[in-house]
Amino acid sequence: MPRQEGFFEQQTGDLRVEVLKTYDRSYAREVFNGIDGEAREALAAALELEKNYEPADIANPEGNDYDAFLWDELLGAAREDVRADPNLYSFFIVSETRSGKSQDLYMSPDWPSAETFAKKRIAANGSKHPAL
Repeated sequence: MPRQEGFFEQQTGDLRVEVLKTYDRSYAREVFNGIDGEAREALAAALELEKNYEPADIANPEGNDYDAFLWDELLGAAREDVRADPNLYSFFIVSETRSGKSQDLYMSPDWPSAETFAKKRIAANGSKHPAL
């Protein structure tokens, strides 16, 4: 089984949000294929595409080639120290469990953006279910 490490977990009401670090590219690709537009925007921001490319060189988010572009950027950022292992990639996955049903919502090559995404999910749930 691929190595996974728990980096963050918080529960509020019936919602549990956790961030896992995984080295499994297949699992990461599966998560990437399932994330929604909000998560893709957050991932693009975490990858700092505007900082690294001219606007004309960034694939159109509505275009057919955007997913391939974003995945390639994600892989480049997720690569671990190539001197140690040129084929080692690490990904941070934000998973949400509500009423026993788990769903992977976000992925990133870095811990800070995954933590930020996770905490936004918790805050959004807190505003829907204020403490008594």
